[in-house]
Order: sequence, then C-alpha cells, then structure tokens
Amino acid sequence: MTEIDSSLDLKLEAYNYVLPPERIAQNPVVPRDSSRLLVVDSPHSHQHSIFRELPNFLKRGDLLVLNNTRVLPARLKGRKPNGYPVEALLMEERERNCWLALVKPGKRLKPGARIEFDPLNGEIPNGDRLSATVLERDEATGGRLLQFEVPVGMSLVQLLPEYGHIPLPPYIKNSQALGEQYQTIYAEKLGAIAAPTAGLHFTDELLKGLQEKGIEQAFVTLHVGVGTFRPVEVEDLTTHKMHREWVEVPAITVDKIRQTQANGGRIIAVGTTAVRALEGAAASAQKQNLPSLQAFCGHTDLFIYPGYRWQVVEGLITNFHLPQSSLLMLVSAMIGRQRLFELYEEAIAHQYRFYSFGDAMLILPEVNC
Repeated sequence: MTEIDSSLDLKLEAYNYVLPPERIAQNPVVPRDSSRLLVVDSPHSHQHSIFRELPNFLKRGDLLVLNNTRVLPARLKGRKPNGYPVEALLMEERERNCWLALVKPGKRLKPGARIEFDPLNGEIPNGDRLSATVLERDEATGGRLLQFEVPVGMSLVQLLPEYGHIPLPPYIKNSQALGEQYQTIYAEKLGAIAAPTAGLHFTDELLKGLQEKGIEQAFVTLHVGVGTFRPVEVEDLTTHKMHREWVEVPAITVDKIRQTQANGGRIIAVGTTAVRALEGAAASAQKQNLPSLQAFCGHTDLFIYPGYRWQVVEGLITNFHLPQSSLLMLVSAMIGRQRLFELYEEAIAHQYRFYSFGDAMLILPEVNC
C-alpha cells in the first residue's frame, strides 16, 4: 500500500488497496467463532485474537446490536421463450409480486420480454411454471422491474425455496458452503439479498457466554440490498447517492440503548448494516426535531464517510471490506482512513481472510475518532 494523505478522505481513489487473491475467503471456518479477530483497542495499538475470545474485550453493561435479517434465496435462473438463458437477482419488492431485479443479460431483456424460471429440482411445483414479464428499466440501479405470475393467493416469497438460490457474492467463486452457513444463527426476518457478514462469526455458545458476562444483546433489521454492495462510482464522495434499504429499529431496542447509555455502557454495532440501521433511525429523528433516537420503520439512504458525526454507535465489529466500497468508507469514518489502511496492511501481512467468509475486526469505543 502507498502512503496515505488525509486530505484525500473524500476522494474515491484514496480507498483502493491491493489484496492478493488467495486472501479472499471462499469458505467459512468451522466452527464459526474460530475465525480470527483483529482487536483495535486504542488509537495506536491492536492485538490479534480469535473471535470466541470476544467476551474478554467487552465490559459488563455493554450492548451488542445485531442485524436479524435473513437472506432470501434471491438468485433465479431461467430462460426466454427462445431458450436463451437468463439470471435474475431480486433486490426489493415494489408492489405485490412486482420486484426490482438485476438481470443478465440486461440488453436482451427489454420491456415486454418474458422469462420462465427453472425450479431447483427440475420438477414444476403444482404444474405451475414460475414466469415474469419485464415492465421497465430502473434508471437508478440499471435493473428491471419484473412482474411475476404466481398461483392465486400465493406470493413470490413463498415460491422462492423451490426456485431460488442463495446469492453468494461474485468474489466467492469456488465454495462448498451450505446455504445456512451464509445466514447468521439469529437470522429471522426474511428480506436480504446478502448476509450481514459480521454476524456470521457468532455461535449459540458465544452468545450465551456474552450474556453470562453481562453483555446485553438487541436486534435491528436492515434488509441488505443494492445500497450496501453497490460500488461507489463518483470520485467526490460527497456526491455519492446510496440506494435506500429497508430498516426497522424496534422500541424494545431503543429502550435497551437508552438503558445502556444511562448506566454508562457502550453501544457496539455488529456489522456496518447495524450501524446504518441505528444511525439512519437517529437521522430520521433529527429531521423531525426529536431529541434522541426513536423507534423507526422505513427506508434509509444514509451514506457514512469520514467527517460523519456519530449519534448512537460507539464501537464496531466488522469484516474486511472491498476496495472503494461504501463499507470501507463507513469504517474509515469511525477509525480514520489512515489508521484503517495500516490495519488492513497488517491483516494482509498476517494472512487474515477477507470479505464475507473472512475474519473480523473489533473496533473498541476508545478508538472512535
């Protein structure tokens, strides 16, 4: 990596780095909590550990906030009536059974085009083949609006287990992972097209151990969509527009956060999506001139980058992210870009595993700049 100039914090070029291909994890570790953990415990120090040792680095009264979204089997494979193969990645439902999807090949799928999808086991459920019609192109994402034709009284989501594949990221090219290994153990609310990967490291035993130490847990929901993984394409970060994602911060979580803060505990977000859920809810409250974080249900398009003023989150558990991604910029907002790239350099030198199935980093509140 090259020397980093802090004046470049708002420039896309400053968020590039070279990662040896062999450092991209293709499979998860077993058990989940045996992944490595880079603990950043002060502005100038860090240590190497194992994820199952997480309770040793947190304090009684701290609160972990986790994203309980569940990944949809959102990748569909099919063909046009002439037999030409088509692939669709569902992103979000706009109206009943009408979904925004990224499609390949896009140029061949103009409005009016029909697609017939293939069931996973080759047998058509109830004799009704799943099909869709392209309604229009979505300018914001380059995707297509697909109107699905499903049996009366059913929804597309009900049919996805028979038609859909879990959508592993494109950099995972040779994986033997089972579908459940790309879900957190507390995944509950179906709706994401990618996993909140910082949560993949937790086991039931680890969560129990954290509770026994007095480290509380609370849940938010952010359905990971194109906003999270879409690349930043503008050189000036202040002009980047995040695609919105659906968020729920329930009242019980807000109450736990307020209790934790009142008792001197710390708010530790598990993953960048939990960060965006909490900070997005806080931003919504601020826009309404409300004094503090409120329960929230709706969409957020919050983009966090260096210079951001934190409202709720004090510490972070996160994986290692792609170059020039909004996730890398979010972590830089918490720890400082130069410090983050020094740590990435350290992680590469120590052969950490990167990205979705990779290792993790714990940024303690003492480091938050």
